[in-house]
This record gives sequence, structure tokens and C-alpha cells, in this order.
Amino acid sequence: MRILRQFGIILLITFAGELCKAVLPLPVPASIYGMLILLAALCSGVIKLEAVEQAGDFLIEIMPILFVPAAVGLLDAWDSLQTILIPVAVITAVITVLVMAVAGRVAQMILRHQKTGAHHE
Repeated sequence: MRILRQFGIILLITFAGELCKAVLPLPVPASIYGMLILLAALCSGVIKLEAVEQAGDFLIEIMPILFVPAAVGLLDAWDSLQTILIPVAVITAVITVLVMAVAGRVAQMILRHQKTGAHHE
């Protein structure tokens, strides 16, 4: 029953994201609105981590399976993608390296900030 309650909370937040997408005239996906709402609720303490933790862990565990339909869709659109395959591959490789570099730099900055903060306390 606890897991069902946790999924219910996540579904309600997802629905709130869908409502934001319908109401706000911004080009932001509903899933992003939902994640921002969940982040705000968790940071403010409106929702405790324990209230969604098990369901969130489960969703993270099955995340690779959730990409299968998208991959099948790409295979289905192979004729359209074949003509732009090289530019898409180059863009994907460049963006992947860029995201990894930025994520690494941010992680280093956070670690440095935590170390210097620990020395000042």
C-alpha cells in the first residue's frame, strides 16, 4: 500500500506538470515542470523524501527498459534518419562530451566548496 501511495504522489505531481504545460505559454515539457514541482516540494519540506523514495528508486532501476520504445521508434524511422545520420552522430558525440565535461566541472566545484566549507566550520 505504501508503494501505491508513493506512486500516487508522483502521478499527482506529474499531472500538475501537465497542467502547467497547458496553462503556461512557455516551450517547456510537462515532465520538466513536474520535476521542478517535485524538487520544490522536496526542498521546502512539503513532501518528505520518504514519501516518494521507494517508488523513485524503482523507477530509476527500470529506467533502461523505458528507453526501449524510443529505440524502436528510431528503428522505425530509419529511412528518414539515414540521410542525416552523420550530422546527428556528430552532434550527439559533441553534446555527450560537452555534458560530461560540464557535469565533471560542476562536481569538482561542489567538492571544492564542500572541502573549504568544512574547514571554516
